[in-house]
Amino acid sequence: MNQELVFLLNTTIQNSLLYIPRLAFALILLFAGFKLQPFFDTWLDTFFKTHDYDPSLERFLQSFLGVAYKIGIILIAVSIAGIETASIIAALGAAGFAVGLALQGSMSNFASGILILSLKPIKVGDFIEVNGYTGTVHKIEIFSTVLLTIDNKTIIVPNSEITSTVLTNYSKQNLRRVDIKIGVAYNSDIKKVKQLLLKTIQKQTELSIDTETHPTQIRVDELADSAIILSLMVWCESKDYIQLKSTLLEEVKNTLDRANINIPYPTLSIQKS
Repeated sequence: MNQELVFLLNTTIQNSLLYIPRLAFALILLFAGFKLQPFFDTWLDTFFKTHDYDPSLERFLQSFLGVAYKIGIILIAVSIAGIETASIIAALGAAGFAVGLALQGSMSNFASGILILSLKPIKVGDFIEVNGYTGTVHKIEIFSTVLLTIDNKTIIVPNSEITSTVLTNYSKQNLRRVDIKIGVAYNSDIKKVKQLLLKTIQKQTELSIDTETHPTQIRVDELADSAIILSLMVWCESKDYIQLKSTLLEEVKNTLDRANINIPYPTLSIQKS
């Protein structure tokens, strides 16, 4: 009995002397690896800045490689500790399958992220509208896309929402048309109104575009109950849309007021963007 106890004690001491250094080294590696991740992230950022990668792909890869770095450090530490990684990987695969079934939404978001980067319906810097939310695409991550609104709010949209619902990308085309509808009184001189509106638009040469393929148009659209409805259609670069629209609304109102042309209430309306 004593011999068996001594043998067991000796075996335990030998195994401890063998595995404790490996375990300690594995823990040190694990600790150092996670502490060094900010340097890895900085290196990635520098690498992408010095190479001509698409900004959307860059943000996605940074997010993906950050997760891969952590998994790699854990697997190396486990291997140094003397634990067989093949069995762990097999167990993780089985667990991953089970978790995947439970987290189908997350897997769908990941797959949607790949689709977004492949098909490029949006990219970093685009101004979009999805599910009633509008904002500029700040970054495309593994599971979600981050939008910044005009008033600097952060909106996180699951990637699956972008690929499965109606998406409006206001930045996809270089040019956009500003459409404004305005009503004037029936006793107004339509020819004079058109001339005044055209002169108002022509003052915005820095913002507006008037070419053969994208002409400025002013036309009568409707004879409503209490007003003649005219449509103003002016082209501009997509980035200038909001500024041109706001400027035109103000200048049109001021121009008609100076000419004593009445805008019957409440017939002034603006089409949605």
